[in-house]
Amino acid sequence: MINNVIKFSNGIVLCFNEKGEQMPKYQGRYKDVRAKILAHAPKSAEFFHGAWKISSNAVPRKEW
Repeated sequence: MINNVIKFSNGIVLCFNEKGEQMPKYQGRYKDVRAKILAHAPKSAEFFHGAWKISSNAVPRKEW
């Protein structure tokens, strides 16, 4: 069951079930998955906006 949906500023959508597992059939470009998500998401589902961020702090390969 769809639990959390995140639409990122670059138009990509990630979708998670109640266990926190990704749901690939509901992920992708917003314009391609929006209708499917809204049709199948229960009223209890939570929707979020996200923003991609790049850390300006380089990390050693072993720590990455």
